Amino acid sequence: MPVGRWLARWLKDPPPGYVFEVSEAGIAVGRNTRPPQVGFQPLEAEVIAVSPVRDNVLRLEALTDQVRALAPAGDSRKRQRAVLILPDGSARVSVLDFDAFPSDAAQQAALVRFRIKKSLPYALEVSSLSYYAQAVGAGRMDVVVAVTPREVIARYEAAFRAAGFHPGLVTTSTLAALSLVRGQEPAVVVKLTGPVLTLSVVQGSRLKLLRTIELGEGTAEEILGHLHPTFAYAEDHLATRPQRLLVCGFDGAAAAFGAAFQYELGLAAEPLRSRFGAVGAYNAGLLGCLESVEEA
Repeated sequence: MPVGRWLARWLKDPPPGYVFEVSEAGIAVGRNTRPPQVGFQPLEAEVIAVSPVRDNVLRLEALTDQVRALAPAGDSRKRQRAVLILPDGSARVSVLDFDAFPSDAAQQAALVRFRIKKSLPYALEVSSLSYYAQAVGAGRMDVVVAVTPREVIARYEAAFRAAGFHPGLVTTSTLAALSLVRGQEPAVVVKLTGPVLTLSVVQGSRLKLLRTIELGEGTAEEILGHLHPTFAYAEDHLATRPQRLLVCGFDGAAAAFGAAFQYELGLAAEPLRSRFGAVGAYNAGLLGCLESVEEA
């Protein structure tokens, strides 16, 4: 089962009519038709400024207008259901390991909150937290935890609610994009979105590591400086070297970066692929979510 199939349980019939992915560059939209209709609307400068600790939406009215122009919700008083995918840099995502994990939901939440609290640069009490448990074996669990200040989510949601949509599920780009990872082999996923690098380690159905890093110059050397310890972590925790290197967001520079990665890491870089279009820096989560809708 692909890592991102956790989305499928939230996307059961009737599936949401729309999927939106927001970034500083624009809004990617997917309409849940067969086949899905996919589009992209660039945003003006300084409408969105991605941050995990402060408000991201600088110009709410401008964002709302772009949503209305891209996907009119119609005149119905009933809001249309939608999935809202936020930039990776707007949330903290961690994978916590537990030797034992309680079955009671309240106890689970308390334990996760206790473990994650000290690592946050903001108060957990003013944040939204969600988690997903992945069984490892012998009672052990790897728990994927996503935390974002409530105000950050609320401002994004406000634009879509004002445009006539109900964002029933909110997630991040890479978490949704992991639906595009196939196979059981240990893999490292490298996603570049402007100056933000997101590295993931996956093995079969489980996410083992996710790091989001704000780059400086964004050179191959700088990215490799983060990839080497990621591969070392994978080897230590999976007892095997990653066998695949999946990339997206490098666009015209993909060949040059891929050559550098292969020379240093000994693995050929494979593009992340979707049945519904080319996977890029600003639509990877959207396309991953649409794959999950098809599989739900």
